[in-house]
Amino acid sequence: MNPKSLILDADKCTSCLQCEMACSMEHEGTFNPARSRIKVFEFEHGARSIPYTCTQCEEAWCMKACPTDAISINQALGTKVIDESMCVGCKVCTMACPYGTINYNSASGKVTKCNLCDGDPKCVSACPTGAITYA
Repeated sequence: MNPKSLILDADKCTSCLQCEMACSMEHEGTFNPARSRIKVFEFEHGARSIPYTCTQCEEAWCMKACPTDAISINQALGTKVIDESMCVGCKVCTMACPYGTINYNSASGKVTKCNLCDGDPKCVSACPTGAITYA
C-alpha cells in the first residue's frame, strides 16, 4: 500500500492563499502566509497559480544531507519529518532539497517543511476549489 499524498491541481487554483493561511495557523498559531509550509506560486503575471509544497521524496536528499539526523521518516504516513530538538538550524537540508520546499524559520532558528499535518492536511480542507486533495 502506498502512502497518501497531496495532489495539487493548478487548473483549479485561484491564488486565494487559504491553504497558506490554514497551514500557518496550524503550525505557527497565526495567519501568516510567510510562515506557511505550502506556497502558491503565480506564473504568467498572475494568470496561472500553482500550490506547491514538499513532495515527500522517496530519495529524500534533505534527510541524507542533515548532519544531525534531525529528519526521519514517519513510517505510517511516509512523510519526512523534522525533530526540532535535533535541528541545529544549519540549513544544509534547504540547500539539498532540489525543490526548495524546506524553509528556515528565523523565529525558531530551525527549518520547517510539510509533514501533511500528521495525516490531516489543513490545506486540503481550507481549499475552496478542490485544487488540493489528499489521496
